[in-house]
Amino acid sequence: MYAIVRSGSKQQKVAVGDVIEIDAMAAAGDTLTLPVVMVVDGEKVTATGLDKASVTVEVTGRTKGPKIIIQKYKNKTGYKKRQGHRQKYTQVKVTDISL
Repeated sequence: MYAIVRSGSKQQKVAVGDVIEIDAMAAAGDTLTLPVVMVVDGEKVTATGLDKASVTVEVTGRTKGPKIIIQKYKNKTGYKKRQGHRQKYTQVKVTDISL
């Protein structure tokens, strides 16, 4: 059994025991509930009537994504700008999928 869950503006495929990264949310040790978009159980696919369905996850820690460099340059004006960004993520472990 697996489910498609929404966290922020992203959707991810999860099964019980998976460790995924979502946008920074809660502190380590907390338990969160993520909304379900679709559930697949063998041959049965459930995509409607999932108001009561939920995926329970446990926060295991925090991580950072890869560093990306943003560079801006305008010719003949002497304008150069260099900026970096590193996205913060929360690692969570899926503990339960309930319908």
